[in-house]
Amino acid sequence: MSWKAEYIILIVASTLVDFGAGLAIENADSKKRKQLWLFLSLFVNLGLLFTFKYWDFFNESIRDTLNLFSIQFDPSTLKLLLPVGISFYTFQTLSYTIDIYYGKIKPIKHLGIFATYVSFFPQLVAGPIERAKHLIPQFYNKVVFEYERVKNGLLLMLWGFFVKIVIADRLAILVNTVYKHDESHNYLLDHTGASLFIASFFFMFQLYLDFSAYSNIAIGAARVLGFDLQSNFRRPYWATSISDFWHRWHISLSTWFRDYVYIPLGGNKRGVKRHLINLLITFLLSGLWHGASWNFALWGLLNGLFLIAQVFIDSRKTSKKPKTSFVKRLLQSAVVMLLWGGSLIFFRAQTFDDAIYVFQNISLTGWDNLYELGLTVSEFKFVFYCLVGIYILDYIQEKKDLYKFLSGRNIVIRFALYIAAILMIIYLGAYGEDVSDNQFLYFQF
Repeated sequence: MSWKAEYIILIVASTLVDFGAGLAIENADSKKRKQLWLFLSLFVNLGLLFTFKYWDFFNESIRDTLNLFSIQFDPSTLKLLLPVGISFYTFQTLSYTIDIYYGKIKPIKHLGIFATYVSFFPQLVAGPIERAKHLIPQFYNKVVFEYERVKNGLLLMLWGFFVKIVIADRLAILVNTVYKHDESHNYLLDHTGASLFIASFFFMFQLYLDFSAYSNIAIGAARVLGFDLQSNFRRPYWATSISDFWHRWHISLSTWFRDYVYIPLGGNKRGVKRHLINLLITFLLSGLWHGASWNFALWGLLNGLFLIAQVFIDSRKTSKKPKTSFVKRLLQSAVVMLLWGGSLIFFRAQTFDDAIYVFQNISLTGWDNLYELGLTVSEFKFVFYCLVGIYILDYIQEKKDLYKFLSGRNIVIRFALYIAAILMIIYLGAYGEDVSDNQFLYFQF
């Protein structure tokens, strides 16, 4: 409300409609009535999301299509600001009514607790997208102070702040320098070769570290208060395949689309052709969820095609899985990151033409201006070493729980690490002059 007070109406409307629809679905005396109440929930939630996020995109796409056939169409545009968190809380409330309709949960009769579930502050703006079955019962629990739980939550938050402010925001400086495209000038066109490569490579890590940092802060804050939120990332850049990657990346959204789009469409139960179509539809919708532009749609379709390719590759493999060596694991993760990083060019570029320009001009030649892209020599080396460190830590975490390992160390060592992390955040953090320079990337979705 401090940002745009009237937008509170949207989350209030979504809360009231789904609270009432949940009770009505449970009490309906026929399947048809249940369907009508579910339709009301879908219509209100998706209608609000479409109006504020997709109306202008939809109309402009129709205009551009008709113009190809020399048909003039002047659409009405609303030019509305995207409400903070609407994509997240819309999906969270929708899962509630859908689960009630399918008999997976019972409706809650306490409006205050349901409203708190919808607007739970740690994860309201950018997830994780919680399910009612997991989160709502926790509001009935009596919370008592537990040292280990609070310490664990605070350490998660500390790690999140460190990764975001020290590493991700420093990566953003270089990425934004190269990809900047405003009304006065398209700075992207000033760069070719290695500049585009390093900016795209850094963005791949910026996106991961920025979003996983937010998730850690959200999960940590909730844990301090006595709440358990689901994990959103599981070391995705050590994935050995595209399907493995999507089991590790933005887990709360991936599982949402699996449960409420992919499986209802038929999943892989209706033949190969239908299976592949279902994958494409799911990933197309996932792409559009991230933003109202064809860039995001293409990003989603690309990842859908990658997954389809893997389906064919896996169908030719034997059922026996040989033990994977470290070198093979490293090569597999490199291939996954190459495909994923390439698709992210559509994700980061502001227009389709910008993305095509990057693909046409990206190369591993021309490293002369490497230190003229917003970072000094020492900053560039520092952030590169940090990325290597994160990659190694993620691999170690695959084998060993680092939190348990750290908890077993001497108290002097532990507090030395805590203080060092805090001092690094204070003195080595990348603090922009404009607040928007440092906002979390997923706030825009």
